[in-house]
Amino acid sequence: ITSNAHANTGDGVAIAYRRGIALEDMEFYQFHPTGIYRLGILITEGARGEGGILRNDLGERFMERYAPTMKDLASRDVVSRAISKEIREGRGINGKKMVYLDATHLGSEVIEGKLPDIADFCRTYLGIDPVKEPMPIQPTAHYAMGGIPTDVNCRVLRDGTEVLPGFYAAGEVACVSVHGANRLGTNSLLDLVVFGRRGGLAMADFCQTAELPPLPANPTEFAEEQFSRLLSVQKGEPAAKLREEMQDVMQDDVGIYRTGDGMAAALERVRGLKERYRGVAVGDRGTRFNTDLLEAWELGNLLDLAEVTTAAALNRKESRGAHMREDYEKRNDEEWMKHTLTTRTADGGIDITYKPVTVTRFEPKERVY
Repeated sequence: ITSNAHANTGDGVAIAYRRGIALEDMEFYQFHPTGIYRLGILITEGARGEGGILRNDLGERFMERYAPTMKDLASRDVVSRAISKEIREGRGINGKKMVYLDATHLGSEVIEGKLPDIADFCRTYLGIDPVKEPMPIQPTAHYAMGGIPTDVNCRVLRDGTEVLPGFYAAGEVACVSVHGANRLGTNSLLDLVVFGRRGGLAMADFCQTAELPPLPANPTEFAEEQFSRLLSVQKGEPAAKLREEMQDVMQDDVGIYRTGDGMAAALERVRGLKERYRGVAVGDRGTRFNTDLLEAWELGNLLDLAEVTTAAALNRKESRGAHMREDYEKRNDEEWMKHTLTTRTADGGIDITYKPVTVTRFEPKERVY
């Protein structure tokens, strides 16, 4: 279950990874607590900001147990874990993997005036009126705090420290890392505005003196080989089947709650899927507007990132931000105040190293809600 579009498949991050760029903090993936049940479409925090209340199958306002002060307005990871726990302990609505976001007490004027998009989503996709009925929701995979390491001018760092001239990244593909282990709401927009401008200015400045390197004789050769390989398989599994299996593995064992045993099993299953990916067959043999071929290629990127994310999460033996391990429930600043760097080795394996977190103005402290 994800709030992201079907076409968002981590292509930029995967391409950099295969080209030898170390990816940073890939284990930190944020779940938004209120996605529409089974669809993942976001119900904005504004619904809770206006006074919406999360309720379980017993009608309880359960966030009072998990965040006595902030209740339903606690951070995304805290609320997502609380919802997940309610569901796991049998208090999901009618035994399903969902709870209710109840805004019925707010009245029509507030919902129609301040939350018109939410009202429209519910009527369009669920066939319910949030003025009269509570909204069925569940946590949905939402945002990657990790990605391609960059400095504050969006210059890509080859090994997490060394600037790679002429290579820039900004937005969710990049890891600056201003969000640490858990982004706060709306800060992604701020990220785009700030670093989009800084990156643009830095690139313009670089281009003033940069010399164009010679292009290889056939710059499209690598891409052509990838597509030719996919089209050459006559009989094999469809990409959609492997993608669904991968999503189930990641949702179940590398999701909101994680354990060493679960992630170790997930890593083996993802690597098994990567082996099976070699035999993926593309049903559409056309060479124009071939979405079947495109999705098969994208699956390779997803599998690379699933493997990196799982390996990085398995290696981090603590809980921090969006990374919650049930077998290591406490944050451990003494041993784990450091960024994870995952690099692809020459034989296609993963090498994991670390670099220290730079602490400047604000000293780390425990969050209390």
